[in-house]
Amino acid sequence: MTAGQDAREAQWLKWRSVADLYHAFFTGLILTVVTRRGTADAAEFVFRVFRRQQQERFLPGLKKLGIDHLPPAVAAAQYHYLSNWIGGVHVEYTYENDRKAWIRYPPPRWIWRGTAICGVPGEVSRAMLRGWHANNGVALGDLRLGFVCTKQSVDGQDGLEGYYCEYDHPLELDQRLVFARHLEAPLFDPATAPALPVESWPRPRLEKAYRNYAMEYVKTAAPVMVQTFGPEDAGYLLHLTGKLIGMQYFDEIARALLASRGGAREFLGFLRTLFESQDDVVEISESSGSFEVTQKTWKLMEDVSDYHPACTKVLEGLFEGLAAGCGRHIPVHLMPTRGGKPPFAWSIG
Repeated sequence: MTAGQDAREAQWLKWRSVADLYHAFFTGLILTVVTRRGTADAAEFVFRVFRRQQQERFLPGLKKLGIDHLPPAVAAAQYHYLSNWIGGVHVEYTYENDRKAWIRYPPPRWIWRGTAICGVPGEVSRAMLRGWHANNGVALGDLRLGFVCTKQSVDGQDGLEGYYCEYDHPLELDQRLVFARHLEAPLFDPATAPALPVESWPRPRLEKAYRNYAMEYVKTAAPVMVQTFGPEDAGYLLHLTGKLIGMQYFDEIARALLASRGGAREFLGFLRTLFESQDDVVEISESSGSFEVTQKTWKLMEDVSDYHPACTKVLEGLFEGLAAGCGRHIPVHLMPTRGGKPPFAWSIG
């Protein structure tokens, strides 16, 4: 392997570690809402997150993947297969006919990583399906398209699965997602599954898309949290989740970012690489043993139309938690800014 290839592999590993951090934050945020506000509020939050993502990304995604010409049921199923595959999600696809196509998410479930699956109520998983899968027909302008769910992993079944079905008549709202637990998806044959064209999806693009897939969930979830629960409660939940996830994941993320435990200086080195790996621009200065970090950009939130200053609690919580994972007594402080937008001034140590 050449030096250039080594550098690319190291960069991609950093991107994947950033993806792991934001993936954990999103899963953790749902669990925080379940435990702090209850199942009903968590289901409402998840519904709004996935409905917003569906409205913003489904139709553009069909075009980007080159499948917008397919019949509605097939296009919807292939979208879930390909887009989730890009993000590193275990997913299967089976074509039955032009009006019926299956998708299946076998274990382990990406969104409910590790032991998190034990804390997710069935109602919360159903809210995800209501938010996205049940609305694909509406987005496509075909009210005959619905989703039939045959299994849910959080209910103790061996995966989440179901099929898109184009009926002979328009569906009412409560008919767009139904359950048929007596049915089971056909066995998956990878040889018949759709594939991305290699020429337009080379390895570097796939690696960056893998990182962005996880980050996009947080990009959606933070403003939805504020709009759903208000800035004060949302800020608390975002901050708490970030701190818990940061503490738990520092060691895992630090390995790929070539960082180690220590004091403020070691944490600063970690933070610098983290910023670079999520495409943010920073300047760093030192004074009397403490460090000032000017974060000039926050790429993740720069085009969010309903951005609220409370969204910065994502960063505050994550950085405080990561600092605690790096070493004891590393103060992290974010100075107030106008509108809660970059440039952000961080004091470390």
